[in-house]
Amino acid sequence: MTGANIRKQLRSQRKSLSADARFLLSEKITSILTSQTFFLRAKRVGIYLANDGEIDPSSILGICQKSSKQCFLPVIHPLKVNRLHFARYQQNTKLVANRFGILEPCIKSSEIVASWSLDLILMPLVGFDLDGNRLGMGGGFYDRTLAFTAADQRPRPRLVGLAYSFQKLKTIVPQRWDIPVEHIITENEIIDV
Repeated sequence: MTGANIRKQLRSQRKSLSADARFLLSEKITSILTSQTFFLRAKRVGIYLANDGEIDPSSILGICQKSSKQCFLPVIHPLKVNRLHFARYQQNTKLVANRFGILEPCIKSSEIVASWSLDLILMPLVGFDLDGNRLGMGGGFYDRTLAFTAADQRPRPRLVGLAYSFQKLKTIVPQRWDIPVEHIITENEIIDV
């Protein structure tokens, strides 16, 4: 089966979950993540807003805000192809739908932060393997944005993928530009790569 077919099948399975099931599984993942030392120590967290049946990190976002962590959402870069910015998110931040219908902060360029300045970035996964390889939506947005982590010596965020356990694949053959995650959290476990 091709990567596109696997992606389509996993996305379909993910979207077929009921709202109640999605909520319960997301809460289990929240519980696992928020007990980890790397989460407790993080002060600047890149997070996303759920779309397309993804794990819903809204409870994680609430916990971050209550514990005075700064939260940042991805924003599609207006000039660079398939790249993201991260912008500060607070409860009063105005959100607008991007070209994919995903909500993101309506920002000024002064509100953008470098991805290397974040302590932790949570990413939605379409598929993953036990080596930290991941399938995303196929646009390479996170790979291009986080390419600096493959070689750069400056501080780098801890990369954590959130997924349902059924999204685990036996193996994903990575492309040379793919950026793996360091941890994968499902409703059943945390996988340290």
